[in-house]
Amino acid sequence: MSIKFRRLNHIQLCIPKGKESEAKAFYCDILGLKEIDKPQDLKKNGGFWLIIADIELHIGTEDLVNQSKRHPAFEVSGLEEIKKRLIEHGVRVKEADPLPTFNRFSFYDPFNNRIELLEEI
Repeated sequence: MSIKFRRLNHIQLCIPKGKESEAKAFYCDILGLKEIDKPQDLKKNGGFWLIIADIELHIGTEDLVNQSKRHPAFEVSGLEEIKKRLIEHGVRVKEADPLPTFNRFSFYDPFNNRIELLEEI
């Protein structure tokens, strides 16, 4: 039997416990993402949920946030304009070598989660 994957449902990034307000200011105000309802039974765990493209981005909370290479990557339009906006808001940006069919860069949220953005050449 092979698993029939349909689509990516969500990605979870983690922030320190009690930092939801700071995270919402970044994800909702700077990135312009829309918060969606989190199921009542899960609200006790902290964090919040967002919609990005056609998937959910779950911002969870935990005691220890460590440095890692793991990251989500999103295809976008207007890569240079996005980079300019992030830099204007003091967001840390990391340049990346272009891929054969994509320009790209990464940025970091206030909790050191890396998010990669790509635009088709």
